[in-house]
Amino acid sequence: MKVELNRVDDAFHFEAKGASGIAVNIDAGENIGGHNQGARPMELLLMGLGGCTSIDVILILKKQRQALEDLKLEITGEREKIEGTEMTPFRKINIHFVFKGELDEKKVQKAIELSMEKYCSATAQFSSSAEITHTFSIN
Repeated sequence: MKVELNRVDDAFHFEAKGASGIAVNIDAGENIGGHNQGARPMELLLMGLGGCTSIDVILILKKQRQALEDLKLEITGEREKIEGTEMTPFRKINIHFVFKGELDEKKVQKAIELSMEKYCSATAQFSSSAEITHTFSIN
């Protein structure tokens, strides 16, 4: 896998593209000289995790013939400073899935567990450094 970042301005705004060719804007906050023209890098990590597990869960629910109408995720990440550095990686992440549709609760739970334990590569990437938990509701 390869991605490219191209600097857009004289500060921290970048346009990133992967194999899909779709642009993603990345920037820093105004408090450090950015122009707030894109997502922060750490936000993108959580977004990637959410996207990865969402795709898995939707595919699994389709195979289970569940009537999913909509899905929303609320992801929270707690960061902890590494002593002697300015690094603050995620140490705890919770993914809350909000489902809409006529869904079997047991099948939803199974779909999430399969994603978290077997399919989602982003979960595997984080699992050695952060505790990842999940919750869900069906509306």
